[in-house]
Amino acid sequence: MLSAVMEDYIKAIYAIQNDTDERVGTSGLADYLDVTSPTVSSMLKKLEERGLVDREEYRGVTLTDEGEVVALEILRHHRLLEAFLTEQLDYDWADVHEEADRLEHHVSEELTDRIAEALGNPGVDPHGDPIPDADLQLPDADATTRLSTAAEGDEVVVRRIRHQGDEELRYLSDAGIEPGVELEVLEIAPFGLVTVRTPAGEQSLPEEIARLIETTATSEAEA
Repeated sequence: MLSAVMEDYIKAIYAIQNDTDERVGTSGLADYLDVTSPTVSSMLKKLEERGLVDREEYRGVTLTDEGEVVALEILRHHRLLEAFLTEQLDYDWADVHEEADRLEHHVSEELTDRIAEALGNPGVDPHGDPIPDADLQLPDADATTRLSTAAEGDEVVVRRIRHQGDEELRYLSDAGIEPGVELEVLEIAPFGLVTVRTPAGEQSLPEEIARLIETTATSEAEA
């Protein structure tokens, strides 16, 4: 049986690996988890001994097939919990991540399946992240582009907000930017600010925030 800390590492490796399409380095994982590099090195050795990561010195790690299965199981728990908290317990979508982090290690597969059934087996969580099904298969998803790469005049629909920290989620929630919201790109400043029109008014977003927002064109949503 894996500890909660081990599961957190596996989930973090999966997230970084899928965001960058590269092997995950010790320093990058340390920054992501806010721990020291020696702590990361010690844990990666344990995960390697369990057959959950493939580690190459100076090149970082990737999840093995077994490690990816574990990651998808954790993500299924986490994202269904987020959906349950928002839909059934009236949590704000920006406030469910920490709560789901605490609960994801303690729910059984039976409870997870019952939550999924009660919610109608949703394909995405409140942030637009895909939820693995009971067979740990991810649903098909439309191709998206990051808001940080948009051009002035683009009209887009927010499809997903990639989680980097609760502060970022609350910032976007306060700005009225969440999955399903339509945005018009008004200005791309040379120093990185992306100004958009939302249903609540204009918002200027730093590039590092705009990069978290995945969108599709409004015309695609209407098609």
